[in-house]
Amino acid sequence: MPPDLENTLAKSAETVVSEPGTGMPTKARRRGAVAPVARPPQRGATASATIYRALRDEILLLRRKPGEPIAEKQISEAYGVSRTPVREAVLKLTDEGLIEVFPQSGTFVARIPIGALPEAIAIRRVLEEATVRYAAERATRSQVARLRACMELHREREAAGDLEGFHQADEEFHRLLSETAGYPGFWTLIQQVKVQVDRFRRLTLPAPGRTTLVIREHEAIIDAVAAHDPDGAAQALNTHLHDLQIIIAEAQKAHPAYFTAAD
Repeated sequence: MPPDLENTLAKSAETVVSEPGTGMPTKARRRGAVAPVARPPQRGATASATIYRALRDEILLLRRKPGEPIAEKQISEAYGVSRTPVREAVLKLTDEGLIEVFPQSGTFVARIPIGALPEAIAIRRVLEEATVRYAAERATRSQVARLRACMELHREREAAGDLEGFHQADEEFHRLLSETAGYPGFWTLIQQVKVQVDRFRRLTLPAPGRTTLVIREHEAIIDAVAAHDPDGAAQALNTHLHDLQIIIAEAQKAHPAYFTAAD
């Protein structure tokens, strides 16, 4: 692998965001905003950062659905602050493509940009393929054991029907791969790229057999890493991510109001 691979990968890993559309679905406008839990009073930059993190988590976890309105007044009252830090948080999330502001209409959770997903998945594949190749070259027995222990967590969450816990175990698995590779910074780049992909992925987990398939694909990656087989690890990883690409249309069909139209 070329010595300047990290620089090349870093340059290619740009966050993919969508351009605002021309309006929101009528159905989405009728839904009320998620009522935030009352928080202790916050001030200044701390309040803005706190509200930003909370809103971002709610959007990525689909607690705030694509197309839902964002009620700035309600949020400011819940946090005991003026609307200024709320607006600052909203502007930052708008820059990330997670919120859309429509003059005369309102502020809404951005719909998932269907046209941007294939590119985001492709960029992620480049980064993670390098990750699993390095992991296969360098993995120690204790690192492989941690990966296998993470799979036990996957099974526990699946058995409990805990889809959010399953997603978190999935995230931990991919983070551990970057740690095993010796380049934890790869995971930071991947997280930046896959913001919209994460919302889409959460829609796929309830599909029958999906979590079982994810476990099987993760185990194939671990087996190749444990065998110090970089090519096998890359092939297993590509199979895993390819599955995401082929079910985009299924997710859009099941939740049409959550997606923007393809370009």
